[in-house]
Amino acid sequence: MRATNPLSSPPLASASGIPSVDRVLNLPQFKPLLAQYGRTQVTAAVRKHLDGLRAQAVAGKLAVIDIEDFQLCASVGQQLTDASRLHLRAMFNLSGTVLHTNLGRALLPDEAVQAVVSAMTSPGNLEFDLETGGRGDRDSLVEDILRELTGAEAVTVVNNNAAAVFLMLNALAQKKEVIVSRGELVEIGGAFRVPDIMQRAGAKLVEVGSTNRTHPADYANAINSRSAMLMKVHCSNYAISGFTSSVDVAALAELARPRGVAVTVDLGSGTLLDLTQWGLPNEATVRETIRQGADLVTFSGDKLLGGPQCGIIVGRADLISRIKKNPLKRALRVGKLTLAALEPVLRLYLAPEFLAERLTTLRLLTRPQAQIRAQAERLLPALQKALENRYTVAAEAMFSQIGSGALPVDQLPSHGLVLRADNADGKRHGRALDRLERALRQLPRPVVGRIANDALWLDCRCLEQHEEASFISQLQELSL
Repeated sequence: MRATNPLSSPPLASASGIPSVDRVLNLPQFKPLLAQYGRTQVTAAVRKHLDGLRAQAVAGKLAVIDIEDFQLCASVGQQLTDASRLHLRAMFNLSGTVLHTNLGRALLPDEAVQAVVSAMTSPGNLEFDLETGGRGDRDSLVEDILRELTGAEAVTVVNNNAAAVFLMLNALAQKKEVIVSRGELVEIGGAFRVPDIMQRAGAKLVEVGSTNRTHPADYANAINSRSAMLMKVHCSNYAISGFTSSVDVAALAELARPRGVAVTVDLGSGTLLDLTQWGLPNEATVRETIRQGADLVTFSGDKLLGGPQCGIIVGRADLISRIKKNPLKRALRVGKLTLAALEPVLRLYLAPEFLAERLTTLRLLTRPQAQIRAQAERLLPALQKALENRYTVAAEAMFSQIGSGALPVDQLPSHGLVLRADNADGKRHGRALDRLERALRQLPRPVVGRIANDALWLDCRCLEQHEEASFISQLQELSL
């Protein structure tokens, strides 16, 4: 009797052995798939899978096991699962950047999430005045609280801060001059450049001063009958140090007010409270900027404010009125879900003593390094086990950054896991780290870290304690 070679190839099947679509659909194993996905989707998936099996048969590579009933069900089921997965997916942000633009910036607190759910599932007074029964103004849903928090006379909200700046320029400075310091002609993410957006808005840019030093006289000498505003821009993503000089808002207001020229400030992140009380670096607040004499201030809702993506314009009532009458306001306005999320976030600021606990963004920014270190050490054994000694893992100190142009040169002491491919060198070392980074991104809930200094860094700052179990449980699916 001939001995069987356990390493021999599995028996092959021919195309004639592949069942028909109808036969597969009538298999008992397919009843749950039909109930979950419906006959249309399942039929399409079965047909696609069988076509693939025929191609394998023609190539002489179709194994008998691949046309067994259980395997057909498993393969089609996996195909349906993969196809039904949403493209916008939850992720673990271990990049070390708290407000990561590519990962959606600020995470919303529970109060905002519940408000959005309510707005999605029931009619609401988006533009309905409950007092008069007539048509309302959607900005009124957040106007009172924003006025209280900023000291501004009036408010309007659009879909992001770039839109806020564009709308302000188009409404107030079209075919007129806007005076800006050369040191503030910045470019932020997505190739958004102040000179370009000003041109698109129909305003004429007038540069004053130099890259590192601008004085009050530079602005004063540039003001003329065609001037619409003096504009200050938050220097996002970079800082100039050394021999520098800039003009503050109060000094600009003294220059502009007698000449009838508006002072506008693009704060970018736009924090509403003094961050130093939580041990964070100082950033000018919207209220301070208004108090110093700014006629209008624009800022984001989804950066340091910790709310949904939007752009907020606050300031003088007459100027806000002109902006709201601009036809572009309708094109740039926000929907009910944004306003539903924004109001409860703003209300958290009315109780600042609870803000670091209740506002997700502030909670992540103020996590103590000792707490993050303890978390990294808890995760260390599970990650070591998942990597099966193919990489070395260590819990180490590191620095996080706020992100999205907020306080660009400031870093936050943090802790996390550092993964190294110590058994490789040169290009092999880099490829090993790239494979690992990709494998983490292919997990059911993708994990995003950062590669630097010949290692993959997983900063634990943004991994909250209630997420630890799900992070660990999926590591067993890590495929290297």
